[in-house]
Amino acid sequence: MDLTELRQEIDELDKELVKLFTARMAVSAKVADYKREHNLPIFHPGRERAILQKVAEMAGPEMGNYTRVLYSMLFELSRSYQNKRNDALSPLYQKISQSIEHTPKLFPQAPVVACQGVEGAYSQIACEKIFKSPFIMYFKNFEAVFTAIEQGMCQYGILPIENSTAGSVTKVYDLMIRHNFSIVRTFRLKVDHNLLANPGTSLSDIKTIYSHEQAINQCGDFLHSLSGVNVIPVANTALASEMVAKSGQKDVAALSSRSCAELYGLTCLASSVQDKGNNRTRFICISKNLEIYPGSDKTSIMMILPHKPGALYKVLARLYTLGINVTKLESRPIPDREFEFMFYFDLETSIYSEEFIQLMCELDDLCEEFKYLGSYTEVV
Repeated sequence: MDLTELRQEIDELDKELVKLFTARMAVSAKVADYKREHNLPIFHPGRERAILQKVAEMAGPEMGNYTRVLYSMLFELSRSYQNKRNDALSPLYQKISQSIEHTPKLFPQAPVVACQGVEGAYSQIACEKIFKSPFIMYFKNFEAVFTAIEQGMCQYGILPIENSTAGSVTKVYDLMIRHNFSIVRTFRLKVDHNLLANPGTSLSDIKTIYSHEQAINQCGDFLHSLSGVNVIPVANTALASEMVAKSGQKDVAALSSRSCAELYGLTCLASSVQDKGNNRTRFICISKNLEIYPGSDKTSIMMILPHKPGALYKVLARLYTLGINVTKLESRPIPDREFEFMFYFDLETSIYSEEFIQLMCELDDLCEEFKYLGSYTEVV
């Protein structure tokens, strides 16, 4: 038997598989109708486990695991179809719908905004790109920004969440687990780091460089090219410039934005010293209240998944089934829960799509706990 004949045989088997699949889904629809009439949950984990065990035994040792994977996907498709058929709108989606209806159509122009750092920080630059005329309040650390939002001191807060070179800002992700907020917009800021020092200083004079740890990581090649220089991380790049200016010393410098040179009366010894030219930091704009503005096409959620094989796969399989693209997946340890993790997802789907509605109504089935962080647009 040659390859052509083998492929023809597979084609015939595929025809039978499709017939059986559509017949199985038709029965699944009847099951959904019955569950709706009798107020029963769609998800029945005990029955699914029993079926997986049975089909694996039927398939035999060699094909058992493959059959488990196949049927796990069938279960995801079946549950998704049943949820859609029952058109069950969850309390979460009802809350989202109310937010879409009551959020103003125009994004705020001049709100009070919380930023970490001091004047000249990259958070300030991002803030002024997101809002037309913001009134900015500065706070010492990221947690203070979250607290300012929760306590109503500021309407919005700006926080860096990831960099194209240095990766995720893990401190912010850890704080996202503990605080209540909603993401209302994101912004990608092109970041240029410059070596700034007091007037009259030359590059050979520098013995100590201050900057934020993320900026230090983004300028590794440049820093390694300097000999005998001590690099000290501080809370913020703008704070580093302020420290250098106040010291008046000729042997210290800061890695910071060019705007800090004029702001603090410093001289630029070297410009654009980051490792990669296309260096961008993504900032989130957060609010205490759920606000969803027109055109939102990105959604962020956090999940706690069962600590067992296949838990993350099932979530990804459901997203694949719905045709929803995952643009970010991050895991962070949960405080006081040994070897348990919170998974953070950035998803790409319009708030008006059927897939978005269906996902919001199915989140309860996908995980032990979840946290909807908001839907928004991203400015580049």
